[in-house]
Amino acid sequence: MLFNSIEFLIFFPLFFLFYWGICNRNLTTRNLLIVVSSMIFYGWWDWRFLSLLLFTALNDFFIGLAMENSASDRRRKNLLTYSLLVNLGVLGFFKYYNFFIDSFRLAMASIGVDLHLSTLQIVLPVGISFYTFQSLSYTLDVYKRDLKATGNVIHFLAFVSFFPQLVAGPIERATHLLPQFSRLYAFDFEKARDGLRRILWGLFKKVVVADTCAGLVDRIFSAGGQLEGSILLLGAVFFAFQIYGDFSGYSDIAIGTAKLFGFDLMRNFHFPYFSRNMAEFWQRWHISLSTWFRDYLYIPLGGSRNGRAKHIRNVLIIFTVSGFWHGANWTFIVWGLFNGLMFLPLIFKTNKGIPTPVAGYESWLPSFKELLQIGITFTVTCLAWVFFRANNMTEALQYLGNFVKGIASNPIAQARSIEIGLTDIVRLFFLIGIVVLFEWWNRRRDFGFDIARLALPVRWSLYMTATLAVLYFFNINTGRTFIYFQF
Repeated sequence: MLFNSIEFLIFFPLFFLFYWGICNRNLTTRNLLIVVSSMIFYGWWDWRFLSLLLFTALNDFFIGLAMENSASDRRRKNLLTYSLLVNLGVLGFFKYYNFFIDSFRLAMASIGVDLHLSTLQIVLPVGISFYTFQSLSYTLDVYKRDLKATGNVIHFLAFVSFFPQLVAGPIERATHLLPQFSRLYAFDFEKARDGLRRILWGLFKKVVVADTCAGLVDRIFSAGGQLEGSILLLGAVFFAFQIYGDFSGYSDIAIGTAKLFGFDLMRNFHFPYFSRNMAEFWQRWHISLSTWFRDYLYIPLGGSRNGRAKHIRNVLIIFTVSGFWHGANWTFIVWGLFNGLMFLPLIFKTNKGIPTPVAGYESWLPSFKELLQIGITFTVTCLAWVFFRANNMTEALQYLGNFVKGIASNPIAQARSIEIGLTDIVRLFFLIGIVVLFEWWNRRRDFGFDIARLALPVRWSLYMTATLAVLYFFNINTGRTFIYFQF
């Protein structure tokens, strides 16, 4: 079920009424409502994969109990190994089986060995990478004794399946979210109002900006082999804002929705395009995934503690694995590795180069140096996004090659050749500009539409304008799915 769909518009108020009107008096009843509603939300896409979600959750629930009741470190380690094998095995089969078969077949063909290996028609379950990592964080934290295993299966199922963030994050840690299912909440008007503002901002970024970008991006990338020069740069820039509006928009809607029911989800984006280098970018982009890899892979590998060579190795490992997490395609692996290589120069600096707080924190405008750093970082990020967006490596390299080859070409003439007018480009830059201006103005706050401090008439004018824009562009863009549903 999509947040930007008629079905969710019906589902959400019904859940709200049952939650606050009937079920919030008893903890078990409330959590059971969350579980059942989350299963309906997920099963709306394909009910057959509910069994996979339940299997993942119940498997880790019982492993957690077995760890908690075991005094043997060896048995605890064996249980963790089993959890890792099951979770990563299920994820690997559904997401990577065909990739490995095809890659192995092509590798053998390159040395003259022709293998007749068959791929399978495997449907990728929506959100499998997200809920697998969320459930896996529980067994990892229980193993490390950072968390006591829960004995309440309803609480645990609610934690794994919580519908606001089930299919595209944030990837919550059990230490943060699971305890929230063990207490009841009174309705908090201020928290709910903040949640509604966040939902509206998320919908604006998704429906108005990301989905409008999508139409132009699709046309530019589809014709990338016939286009040259600056129109391809525009395509990369528009995709940068498409994926940001789409993914951060989902996160804002998820966080805002959870707030309406008294729950706090972790922040997943912190104005990443204001970053001054790649280290800062990865502190601000998809925070729940980057911190997951930091805590459960990078630090166990030794982090930066064992010399520069191993530090470089560990950085390249987590970026490559992060790319592979996104999908079974060499473009994602190269995207991750490219980001890792752009990160490496910071390792050689005495100061690790992760500036805090956000740019221009104590002034209205960034300094010239900050503006230059932001521009360079954004440019590098856009180049990396070409690999992420392309269907294959040939397409990505051709796209970048054509950009360099025709850098001085007329972008307007190129745009007209694929039926994109100057008005389309200007309108899109205007919409992107609105997001950038609001987020720069609120860069010291939690999200871009935090306008509670404004005078009431101004505030409500902005609410109404944003709402009308969402309705207008929803009618034009007609419910595009979220990009990260495919991961």
